[in-house]
Amino acid sequence: MKRIAVVVLLSLFAGNLMAQKFAFVDSDYILKKIPSYKAAQDQIDKLSQQYQKEIEGMYADVDKLYQDYQAEKVLLTEEMQKKREDDIIAKEHQVKDLQVKYFGKDGLLFKKREELIKPIQEQVANAIKELANEGGYAVIFDSSTATNMIYTNPRYDKSEEVLQKLGYN
Repeated sequence: MKRIAVVVLLSLFAGNLMAQKFAFVDSDYILKKIPSYKAAQDQIDKLSQQYQKEIEGMYADVDKLYQDYQAEKVLLTEEMQKKREDDIIAKEHQVKDLQVKYFGKDGLLFKKREELIKPIQEQVANAIKELANEGGYAVIFDSSTATNMIYTNPRYDKSEEVLQKLGYN
């Protein structure tokens, strides 16, 4: 009797799974088709290059200070050597702090990315949710980030429909 109950439950569960609708989108493809995303990404890249150039310049200054110190070290008193070493270390800490301020977990670049890109990503996510609700989809996968999707049938790609919902295409 238990065996029959298990078979019935499994067949009901399998039938339920067959009734579910699945689809996928390629979020990278969608984002690349949105002009404001490209503009935001270009702005972030430009800012990143500006910050990187500033950091590299400051590290070059630290290297120059160190090389000058090495060249003059034999001429300096012990007290002067200690002061120069402390200056070099302080300058290096200053550069590292600035690097964290720009590129750190909560740095300026991260905040700028959130300010510019997050609203666009939220619009895309909302369009996908709307598509899922309208189409009765149980799950919509993202093929750009799902490395375990070995094969996707283009018939179930809803990326173009998401772009249409967003007013692009």
